[in-house]
Amino acid sequence: MPRTLSDNDVADFRDRLCETAQRLFAEHGPDAVTMRQLAAELGVSPMTPYRYFRDKDDILAAVRANGFERFAAALEAAYDAADDLRDKAAAVGEAYARFAFDNPQAYRLMFDLTQPNENDYPELVRASARARATLTRHVEALIEAGVLKGDPVLCAHILWASLHGAIVLQLTGKLDPAIDPDRFRHALMSAVGRGLGLFSPDRP
Repeated sequence: MPRTLSDNDVADFRDRLCETAQRLFAEHGPDAVTMRQLAAELGVSPMTPYRYFRDKDDILAAVRANGFERFAAALEAAYDAADDLRDKAAAVGEAYARFAFDNPQAYRLMFDLTQPNENDYPELVRASARARATLTRHVEALIEAGVLKGDPVLCAHILWASLHGAIVLQLTGKLDPAIDPDRFRHALMSAVGRGLGLFSPDRP
């Protein structure tokens, strides 16, 4: 007779399963990974994962929700730790890049794939919305203070697209070897920020 699992046992196995799934999803793509493969990686029976998740999409949603929550927490902490509004914007950008490079597998699953049934997972919807809010919060504050003019969502997406593009080029090894990645990213964001009126010409 199988032993009764405690809440800690359940949480521990779910975490291990999600960690394994994140790695395999990022390396091979979700479509190429099976529940049987996940079970084999963990050394459990093929049916064990179904005791914790309905199916593979359920696991993918949990992995992505966890990534968005950690991402949002990192950006929120960076924003709250800075004082000046421009410093807050710069701190959010640095925290964004740091998360991406420290968590490349999670980052790819968060932003480089579409999960068609995303709305079926309330935790993922909430986590994604929280993360999205961190990308506009500092822009909204700058517009309210008169530093920027324009639509905050549009401005935030311009900054986001620029930073994401630079990060993906670095993560995939597409930058010219002669280019210093950090210098490139900072130069790009400074140029975009100045175009939006975010940074003055004498401010890096």
